[in-house]
Amino acid sequence: MKKFERKDIYLLMVQVAVWAVIMLALPLATLLGTRSWEPTATSWQMVWDMFRSPLVIYFANFYVFGPKLFFRRKYWLFSLCNLLLMALLNYKFFFVGEYMPEMPETAWIGFFLGIFIFVLLNFFMGAIAIGVRHFMQVSKIKQQLKDAQAKSIEAELAWLKNQINPHFLFNTLNNISSLTQIDPDAAQDSIAQLSDLLRYAMYETNKDTVPISGEVEFMRNYISLMKLRCNEKAEVLCRFSVDNAQQGIAPLLFISIIENAFKHGVSSSRASKIDINFEQHNDTITFSCDNTNYPKDDSDRSGSGIGLENTRRRLDLMYKGKYSWQQSLEDGIYHICISINMKK
Repeated sequence: MKKFERKDIYLLMVQVAVWAVIMLALPLATLLGTRSWEPTATSWQMVWDMFRSPLVIYFANFYVFGPKLFFRRKYWLFSLCNLLLMALLNYKFFFVGEYMPEMPETAWIGFFLGIFIFVLLNFFMGAIAIGVRHFMQVSKIKQQLKDAQAKSIEAELAWLKNQINPHFLFNTLNNISSLTQIDPDAAQDSIAQLSDLLRYAMYETNKDTVPISGEVEFMRNYISLMKLRCNEKAEVLCRFSVDNAQQGIAPLLFISIIENAFKHGVSSSRASKIDINFEQHNDTITFSCDNTNYPKDDSDRSGSGIGLENTRRRLDLMYKGKYSWQQSLEDGIYHICISINMKK
């Protein structure tokens, strides 16, 4: 059995209040106009006789017949129950001949017309009850779908971030491992840097957004570590321009692109160049990366190949309709530019 919640009590009170207004409007108007209880009582009796049956029909359909029969597709039983309830509430109509034996034949036409209108009023109130209940159910289903979608998006974002962190760690450890054979002291300093980066990635990125200041510092340190794999033939440029350091942004959003630039943009035997630019001005964040393009073969396991796909997916989830993505490869230079409108 469904638990009666507070919102159900509020709903019942609203409906009772609406019906109270409908049924008390005429008696109150009579009382104010005549300042006499006798015509007011007569007025109330007339209203009660007219709306007693529609009132019961409405609440019976809203709370019983609608949920138990109509919305379970038991239409014949739903119709029968309404007809039986209406007949029970208005049984006197079946014996009207005994109460008014001397009624002229011409008056019967008006009488049956009145009954017909009264029956229509009962059906109309039942239809209103079903309509209101249907609207509430549709609204509830839409809200449930919206909540489920929000939970799904939240779970997917967490999954994507969990993919990014091990991917980043795997590649950075590879770089430091190579450095230990060349310069152990520099490798030790790099491990300290990596420790700071991991602390940020593990403890600061559990929120939907982080301050740009922290993200920029993370990217600076990350690029510094990635440069360890570069030789003298590689040129790495990076520029960061931030107007509002406290502006929030999705964490680790551009790391996969930077990683991809170092993976595919640096050659051990040819001149290489990576140019990274990050700007935050007013409500717009622009990130661009240009790098020489030296595609790796399938035997190169320096990356998992999910970086750009994950970045695009995270943008769709968090900034859908608010970002632009430009991507091209011309004259051996791979270019990517992402612009995000952060205005709420």
